[in-house]
Amino acid sequence: MQISRADLADFLYFLAIARHANFRQAALEMGVTTSALSHAMSGLEARRGVRLLNRTTRSVTLTAAGEELRASIEGPLQTVSDAAENLNRFRDAPTGRVRINVLEDAVPLLLGPVMPLFVDRYPEVEVDISVSNRLIDVIAGGFDAGIRYGGTVPEDMIAQRLSFDIRWVAAASPAYLERFGTPVLPQDLQDHRCIRIRLGNDQVYDWEFERGEETVSVAMPGPLTVDSSLPAMNFGLGGAGIIYGAEPILMPYLRSGALQLVLSDWASMGEGFHAYYSGRRQVPTALRLLIDLIREVNPLSGS
Repeated sequence: MQISRADLADFLYFLAIARHANFRQAALEMGVTTSALSHAMSGLEARRGVRLLNRTTRSVTLTAAGEELRASIEGPLQTVSDAAENLNRFRDAPTGRVRINVLEDAVPLLLGPVMPLFVDRYPEVEVDISVSNRLIDVIAGGFDAGIRYGGTVPEDMIAQRLSFDIRWVAAASPAYLERFGTPVLPQDLQDHRCIRIRLGNDQVYDWEFERGEETVSVAMPGPLTVDSSLPAMNFGLGGAGIIYGAEPILMPYLRSGALQLVLSDWASMGEGFHAYYSGRRQVPTALRLLIDLIREVNPLSGS
């Protein structure tokens, strides 16, 4: 029995299901609906007369025939995919599509300054951007790469630095400081209203401060907890409490005087932004171009 074009398309769908063991995530990666994916697999099994998947309402596993099919076609189809991707090097105008999951802070600090130039330089390249502060498995989520602060990049990923290390500071509005006073030491924050930070792993973050060789970690009190920078800044600007964040994010408000540094001789240095992706796949041309342009523009260099 010869291989049809329908088989080739369905083989790609099958491999996505095998990678994720989940129809919804595989459908997201392939850009089709879950029902279309299920119909394609039923068609493939009917044409070949063999069951490839064991499906229940909660899980998807490969049958023995499915395992053998995966082992046989995964390498050759990846070779074909790599060859197709390599053709972009011979085009006058690169093409392609890349899906990335990015930390909220990376949007104004990295992508905001870079993307206008990127879309002008590479008009045929499509970039699909999902913004989330939650710690997700980018590969399981159907993304080609993620952008996060270096200290939160999974160890099994290849990481490429996109910026220098970033200073983390505390700040408050002049109205708040006039009303409640200015803390002198990090421990003084426990007597203040602070906008607490919930991390992507659902833990509430203890604010970290450094001065020379001295380091302090303070569990924050306060009636408000947020999981992103935008509401924290809004609450801080409104005088609801002291906020803590990446200095480049706060800098426009510090320069205007809408916010003032608190504990200015204390700060904490954290790893800068990194792009990360799985080493098991060839880096898509679109992703490589984006990483190269971010490094070329170096948008945080003037912060």
